Amino acid sequence: MPADHAAAVTAVQFARASVAPSRGKERDALVLVNLGTPEAPTPSAVRKYLAEFLSDPCVVQIPPLLWQPLLRGVVLPLRARRAADKYASVWMAQGSPLAVHTQALARAVQLRLPQMQVRLAMRYGQPALAQLLQDLCNAGMTRILILPLYPQYSTTTTASVAGVVQAVAGACAAAPAWQFIDDYHLDPGWVGAVAEQVRAHWREHGRGERLLCSYHGLPQRLADAGDPYPDQCQASTAALAAALDLPSDQLLLTYQSRFGRERWLQPYTFPTLQALARAGVRTLDIVCPGFAVDCLETLEEIEQRATAVFRAAGGAALRYIPCLNATAAHADVLAALARTRIEAWPVAAAGS
Repeated sequence: MPADHAAAVTAVQFARASVAPSRGKERDALVLVNLGTPEAPTPSAVRKYLAEFLSDPCVVQIPPLLWQPLLRGVVLPLRARRAADKYASVWMAQGSPLAVHTQALARAVQLRLPQMQVRLAMRYGQPALAQLLQDLCNAGMTRILILPLYPQYSTTTTASVAGVVQAVAGACAAAPAWQFIDDYHLDPGWVGAVAEQVRAHWREHGRGERLLCSYHGLPQRLADAGDPYPDQCQASTAALAAALDLPSDQLLLTYQSRFGRERWLQPYTFPTLQALARAGVRTLDIVCPGFAVDCLETLEEIEQRATAVFRAAGGAALRYIPCLNATAAHADVLAALARTRIEAWPVAAAGS
């Protein structure tokens, strides 16, 4: 990870207390953090959510004096209604897919970790991460483990969560001990769970001519500045290929969800789909290993729009493989990550 974030995480891990209290006295909490979602598929709710999301300097690295007038006067009025229509196309009876699946996942992880409080927070929207962490401090938690639901680390996602944690840790009078899981992009359990999700799809639907891994994009300038995200995406894809015993020409990596005019990580997902279809590929399987649960980017952008793009270019079938969501395998992976970290956490001697 970048050196500046390493220092920030170290500060979070050891702020206030470098070791936990003696065993038997701990009150442990695991906080699962996802990106967030509007509370409703309406322009007003989407505008509120986007205003918070796009005001994060980790997401948009433009000086606020320049960015905020543009955001409030141009971007939000144009994007809120269009985005609301997209959210409406995937909205579930229980609410936003991201919220519904993440809530179910947190409940499943809690069943596997009865000795801990498992809580869910969103970086943007509700339940707000900063407020949840403050509530845990006030409740007397002695150890708080933060697990962002981003398998691959990025300064635009994981580092933003770390910044909130660091701010709360510095102001928390209750002095809990903190730790932070940066990524799990090569965790064997996670790789195995994604591979089995693909195999289950193949058993039910047959195997497509290619398997494409589509990850959320990132401006190229961030990668050039040292963001490890593309390297971790490549490593995850290679590990998945090995787990599935796929040759390199059968598994492809692309990046989706571009925004703005600058150059982002390539190859881009939609042009790749068009090129494959025009080259004669008729059936294509697509999976999104950078997303823990299904959301707007997987359901609307990939399952709906990408399918239309592939077919319009001559392809016959683009088959989307769902995220791990709240499957037992996913809950097992996250619980194991937390359990391993908790068991290795330094503990003060009794009476110290």
